[in-house]
Amino acid sequence: MNKPGVIQIIDSLNTGGAEVLAVNIANGLHEKGINSHLCTTRKEGLLLSNIDEGVGYLFLNKKKVFDLNAIIKFKNYLTKNNINIIHAHSTSVFFAFFIKIISSGIKIIWHDHYGKSEELYKRKIFPLNFISFFLNTIISVNTNLKTWSKEILYCKEVYFLNNFPTFNCLDKITVLKGNENKKIVHLAAFRDQKDHENLINGFEYFIKKKNDWSLHLVGKINKDSYTKEILDLIKTKGLQKHIFVYGACLDISNILSQATIGVLSSKSEGLPIALLEYGLAKLPVIVTNVGECSNVVENNKSGIVVKPNHWCDLSKAMVVLANSIEKRRGFSELLHKNVVKNYSKESFLNQLIKIYTI
Repeated sequence: MNKPGVIQIIDSLNTGGAEVLAVNIANGLHEKGINSHLCTTRKEGLLLSNIDEGVGYLFLNKKKVFDLNAIIKFKNYLTKNNINIIHAHSTSVFFAFFIKIISSGIKIIWHDHYGKSEELYKRKIFPLNFISFFLNTIISVNTNLKTWSKEILYCKEVYFLNNFPTFNCLDKITVLKGNENKKIVHLAAFRDQKDHENLINGFEYFIKKKNDWSLHLVGKINKDSYTKEILDLIKTKGLQKHIFVYGACLDISNILSQATIGVLSSKSEGLPIALLEYGLAKLPVIVTNVGECSNVVENNKSGIVVKPNHWCDLSKAMVVLANSIEKRRGFSELLHKNVVKNYSKESFLNQLIKIYTI
């Protein structure tokens, strides 16, 4: 029989922050010799190819909230592979709750990736407060979420763990258009929270001074009104020769190696893995002051931190970095050192294993 194991549960394998972290954890645990598995409940995606061969994998193809066939299939998988810890990411905690009801001996760890940590007063409490009675541990991706869980939910064990970056795909597939050493990259799915409009407005003003620079939007393109509005905005402003859209990509290391500046213009965040990836790739960064971003980037020392929803400040920051190779080099070196020291995979996994008490 296999030694006791851990399974990560995530709703999909799209290229979002929670999904990336779930895959990275599963791979990292396997590297440490742990019986590691990953389960996708609803939808597969690009990240499937990033799962290491030694990691057990299960796709449930769940069709509804309470899917009996999926529950039975999952329960059988747990038994077959001697899994006693479920690490549920984001909304997959609801599925984990059903498993807990029929398998009381299973330990449930919930990883809360909620991105709108500046708007927690709007977050629905029910049914999370009820489900929290059945959780063994909650892991929060920022301090705001940790405080919220301690005050609102009923799980006694609540921790904050920094996310960590790693580059799983080293292929060189994507080629960024535009002039060399004059490329700004934005790693973010097309969602309102990421505030592409703010970024585009700031970039429009920026290229009036720096007409030979380009902006590269890398992230999942959804078929919704938000994405349409952003794509229409680029056309309306006549920026098609300066702003390039790539969709979801796996070769992030390759993409960042071609970029000159990394930017995040979000309205709200937890701890964005994209920011840590910028640091790992030694990119100078501009980020909005949301979530844990200002704890990663020290303003005017290891990057530039601006107010959210202020495109003018964002534009000025672009000009500052575009004008100074020295600042770009100095900021990127300090950020890289901080990410390597304080947001490493090794540190994260060691803390996580203590929480698991394996």
